Amino acid sequence: MREYLLTLCITAAVTYLLTGPVRKFAIVAGAMPEIRARDVHREPTPRLGGIAMFFGLCAGLLVADHLTNLSEVFEKSNEPRALLSGAALIWLIGVLDDKFEIDALIKLGGQMIAAGVMVMQGLTILWLPIPSVGSVALTQWQGTLLTVALVVITINAVNFVDGLDGLAAGMVCIAAAAFFLYAYRIWYSYGIEAAAPATLFSAILMGMCIGFLPHNMHPARIFMGDSGSMLIGLVLAAGAISITGQIDPDALKLFAGSEKAAVHQTVPVYIPLLLPLTIIAVPAADLISAIVRRTWRGQSPFAADRGHLHHRLLEIGHSHSRAVWIMYFWSALIAFGSLAYSVNSASMWIVLGVVFLSAIGLVLLLLPRFTPRAPMWAQHIVPPRYRRHRRAAAAECVEVEQRAPVAVGVAGVNGATALSARSSVPERRKAETSR
Repeated sequence: MREYLLTLCITAAVTYLLTGPVRKFAIVAGAMPEIRARDVHREPTPRLGGIAMFFGLCAGLLVADHLTNLSEVFEKSNEPRALLSGAALIWLIGVLDDKFEIDALIKLGGQMIAAGVMVMQGLTILWLPIPSVGSVALTQWQGTLLTVALVVITINAVNFVDGLDGLAAGMVCIAAAAFFLYAYRIWYSYGIEAAAPATLFSAILMGMCIGFLPHNMHPARIFMGDSGSMLIGLVLAAGAISITGQIDPDALKLFAGSEKAAVHQTVPVYIPLLLPLTIIAVPAADLISAIVRRTWRGQSPFAADRGHLHHRLLEIGHSHSRAVWIMYFWSALIAFGSLAYSVNSASMWIVLGVVFLSAIGLVLLLLPRFTPRAPMWAQHIVPPRYRRHRRAAAAECVEVEQRAPVAVGVAGVNGATALSARSSVPERRKAETSR
């Protein structure tokens, strides 16, 4: 675990430190597109944040290759090299799109090529475990098509949800955290070394997102652009492919008792092949609804609009930050709910907990104007917008401003009266003396 934490921290540090210089480079390079109709930000903001994230990925893989335990992943598997090859290709396409706005079909073709490059180097789905059936071996063509489809769907799901400051990076970080815990459990609890690459990919992905988020939270100073959103989508898909198509349920059935029981234990990580990813079910649902909505209108599925889930949250009255946190909440609920179900699928408390949290989420959706207030003892440790005296202070300031002109007028009248009274005293004395 310490080596994973070290890799995560190095990745986050490199990404964080490089994002500032990358922002300056993006401004000089002119990667600051004009505000479009579907955008929610008010000022032109530089893109190309994916450059820092890609170098963070490279730094994480480089550090892991020189660590004692993680170096075995590079010796026994070619998957890290396959990931780096596909990531470099998809990152290059994203950089060109951030600068020159390339056609959507060209991007789609680049995504398929990047997935094909990873398949050629061994990162592919070999068999498909199906609940109540067992593992089903796939032919080379079936595995290739399924792998390419999963990569393309995941990349576009993450790309579609990248519409608010910090939204895509935060949601992918939540998904990566849940995926890391699941893969780490399979590796160290069951002793299955085939889960090691997926665990490493998830740790590096968390570092990329954590390092970029401080620069991308509202108001964002830089956007990750397609160079970043497609990159983190590919890394997330690579982890799912590695742990789904490379781990043989026959190895798990030694601990579960039977192959079907082993498949049932790994259901939460096999569902991603259909959704495509349970841990990013919210972006996947947004992707499906966007395709249906645009096709129904006679538009291209890749035509941009303002019908995404985060846009709808803004339309019903939620603030920018609240909309992002609501999306975080639902992503975490689904991701960690699936993780808890994989650990103990027979527990009723897990189901009740998910239902209770879902009810809380629905309440938050229906109360867009509600602003929580912190208790009095926490007034000094919470942001100013959550302090109880903020509204009272603001009302008091407004009241003081309204009273100020009146007070000045009264003071002027009183001063003039006093001045006239003082000036009349000598005159009265002169008049009495003359008499």
